[in-house]
Amino acid sequence: MKNIVLIGFMGTGKTSVGKVIAKKLGFEFVDVDEVIEKATGMEISQIFSKFGESCFRDIEEEMIKLITQKRRQVIATGGGVVLRDENMKRLKKDGVIFCLRASENVIFERLKQTTNRPLLQVENPEERIKELLQKRMSLYEKADFCIDTEGLTPEEVAEKIIKEYERLSNGKT
Repeated sequence: MKNIVLIGFMGTGKTSVGKVIAKKLGFEFVDVDEVIEKATGMEISQIFSKFGESCFRDIEEEMIKLITQKRRQVIATGGGVVLRDENMKRLKKDGVIFCLRASENVIFERLKQTTNRPLLQVENPEERIKELLQKRMSLYEKADFCIDTEGLTPEEVAEKIIKEYERLSNGKT
């Protein structure tokens, strides 16, 4: 069966929704950022501050290569995975890609208390969210399906994804 791949901006619910889907379908749950942290022995924020975003994206690309060798996974990606076309090609090859969306305000509210988001460690995180969303929106829209997570629980979003995945798969995964 094909993988279920969750993309979208940070704070849209990829990890929480992904865990629900994996449990319901009996798939393995894979959080790309966690895989990177285990492989490097460093937190994402440390990689960013010590080596920069470009180095992080190189590591992320290598991890995507490894992760996509398996099937029957729910893969929660980092928000910037879409920045490299190669990542999207690999994820799409043997997966169905779902983009989780939320408005700038909702994302800000969900993330304002976190300190482990290196791209938001700036003077004006609200403005940064807006800027990054604008840059990435067209890339996120390359997903097979987009789902708005605002006002929905992780379980409700998971149900929508499972229904669409099963409809699409219809024996073809």
